[in-house]
Amino acid sequence: TTHYLFIVVVAVNSTLLTINAGDYIFYTDWAWTSFVVFSISQSTMLAVGAIYYMLFTGVPGTATYYTTIMTIYTWVAKGAWFALGYPYDFIAVPVWIPSAMLLDLTYWATRRNKHAAILIGGTLIGLSLPMFNMINLLLVRDPLEVAFKYPRPTLPPYMTPIEPQVGKFYNSPVALGAGAGAVLTVPIAALGAKLNT
Repeated sequence: TTHYLFIVVVAVNSTLLTINAGDYIFYTDWAWTSFVVFSISQSTMLAVGAIYYMLFTGVPGTATYYTTIMTIYTWVAKGAWFALGYPYDFIAVPVWIPSAMLLDLTYWATRRNKHAAILIGGTLIGLSLPMFNMINLLLVRDPLEVAFKYPRPTLPPYMTPIEPQVGKFYNSPVALGAGAGAVLTVPIAALGAKLNT
């Protein structure tokens, strides 16, 4: 029980930290222009945090538990912005849970092999998280209209939303985000697990 209460505290503080960093919550005025940075930071954050606590408890399911807390807490933040008068679509809550479930499944299927969890699970996180969040973004109603009408108060002048060019695969945020996320999460998660042992 103490282990899980500890995870609750850390997950809540992790969410607060990354909200203040700017990319953890999908503000519509940054949603497309910062998707690559978002994918890298989220994949890394999820892999390191979830693997660390999953190995800490030794229980498959801990990663999903960890991300569920972050999701609930972020929905609370979304509600707070909505209460301030911003539209419901102003913030799109990131999708972490499916990627964490893949990590838990890897840990369980490999009979709690921590190296397999790091290599296979970390890669699955890096590949799946950008895809799930791109689907999440596609469901936002008129993101550019919302971005121009309700700019984020802390948005600096040089980050004014610019309508993206469509149709260039080499500039695809999904391709770049998935590739970079998959490559970076494994060594960083391995480092986190090494520090845990």
